[in-house]
Amino acid sequence: MYPMSSVTAGPFWGNGPSPGAFYNFPGSSASAGGAVSARSETPGEFGTQRSYTPVTTGTSVVGLKFANGVIITADKLVSYGSLARFHDVDRVYKVNDKTIIGIGGDFADFQFIKRHIDQKVVDDMCLADKNELKPKSLYNWLTRVMYNRRSEFKPLYLDIVVGGMQDGEPFLGHVNLRGRAYTSNVVATGYGTHLALPLLREYSENPTAYAGLDKQKATELAKSVMEVLWYRDCRSDPKYSQAICTAEGVQVDGHCFVKQNWNLATMIKGY
Repeated sequence: MYPMSSVTAGPFWGNGPSPGAFYNFPGSSASAGGAVSARSETPGEFGTQRSYTPVTTGTSVVGLKFANGVIITADKLVSYGSLARFHDVDRVYKVNDKTIIGIGGDFADFQFIKRHIDQKVVDDMCLADKNELKPKSLYNWLTRVMYNRRSEFKPLYLDIVVGGMQDGEPFLGHVNLRGRAYTSNVVATGYGTHLALPLLREYSENPTAYAGLDKQKATELAKSVMEVLWYRDCRSDPKYSQAICTAEGVQVDGHCFVKQNWNLATMIKGY
């Protein structure tokens, strides 16, 4: 055996990072050391490092105007990367009696922006001047916020659908992470842009069908759209929530479920 006096302890990890720093793995660029989380900003040797990868995300949001109101639907799944992690998360919310909102994209970013929206609602209540946050006002404010964050290279990775009633007329608009915004009779985000919009436009672009689209028919149409998305979008979930805003107020239902039919699977070879 060696005498203890001749034993010297080497460094635990000689090629590792110093305390509080990040390790630059071989083959990666030096600037990759800042990619810690989706919202991290780490000042260091290479300047402020920002990562650009949302972590917990929700998929499609679908919005539809009908004769005297607006309906917004979204499933209740929030995925952690490719993992279907959280199965009971509402992504459709009531802002006040005139405004509803639905979100797709990074859920942490939405939690951030929702705190500010909630504070605006509280401020309206405290002022007690009978003025409420209207859908167009929220829509315009979000376009400024999203474009400002994009211009600072700190975008909020969100697709936001804003709906509601203003001056007796239904309103529906969409704002994305770059601040690009538009209003329409039908709105969809994510995979729903490709699968839901064609189904919705069969009504919205047909004046006769659109004129006869009442609350019940709009709800049934939204249900059929969510069924298609459940079949085709691997980041979706059969449970979904919906918010309906009319002149009478806002109704939120967080316990909707897609009617499923998998009989076609018996026709697939090897089933």
